[in-house]
Amino acid sequence: MADETKVPLVIVACGSFSPITYLHLRIFEMALDNIRERTDFEVMGGYYSPVSDHYMKAGLAPASYRVRMCELASERTSSWLMVDAWESLQDSYTRTAVVLDHFHREINEVRGGVRTKSGKHRKVKVMLLAGGDLIETMAEPNVWADADLHHILGKHGALVVERTGADVWKFLLSHDILYEHRKNIIVIKQLIYNDISSTKVRLFLRRGMSVQYLLPNSVIKYIEENGLYQDTEPVKLVIADKGA
Repeated sequence: MADETKVPLVIVACGSFSPITYLHLRIFEMALDNIRERTDFEVMGGYYSPVSDHYMKAGLAPASYRVRMCELASERTSSWLMVDAWESLQDSYTRTAVVLDHFHREINEVRGGVRTKSGKHRKVKVMLLAGGDLIETMAEPNVWADADLHHILGKHGALVVERTGADVWKFLLSHDILYEHRKNIIVIKQLIYNDISSTKVRLFLRRGMSVQYLLPNSVIKYIEENGLYQDTEPVKLVIADKGA
């Protein structure tokens, strides 16, 4: 840590990342600016946690490819973003609450937290980084278990990036569990709106259209070399993050 008066923080983004785009990279930078300006946290690092193949979502490339694309995107463009493949290697779908607990355990229990300049070790807070669209799914029936929402928002907390045209604060006020944990939720406003989506990128690729400047060149090259997203996407059942 550079400043021992602050609370060490690690940010985790869970998702498909099929493929990772510049928006997936940009939301971390938006979160970093917001944290530096408005909070008492010091960011230690950010992680992408790609879902496993058991998520069964349409357009989902095999986990090994998605992990590698995240690695290429982060290692070529950032000094503080990383990829953790643990979730992608699980033999069943892993709930977000369990993923965040995995990071907390590995960082704080296995590795003993973060070392300060004075040589002491501090526990690191782990927070979920999510788009406003993900937060809105928390109000949909049978998608998230109430116990998981209390655990994610109560123990870990969330950084929520507003999406174009979405009123996140209005949604937080209308949802009982989110409102209860509102002090552990940081809403990040997009000052420059960006609505790049993996779904649109996959569609462009299937139509033979350019995706230049929508995602890093290293990822575009990897997609081309491995022939990804060329076939028509099959319709698959999406396994909801509904808890136990």
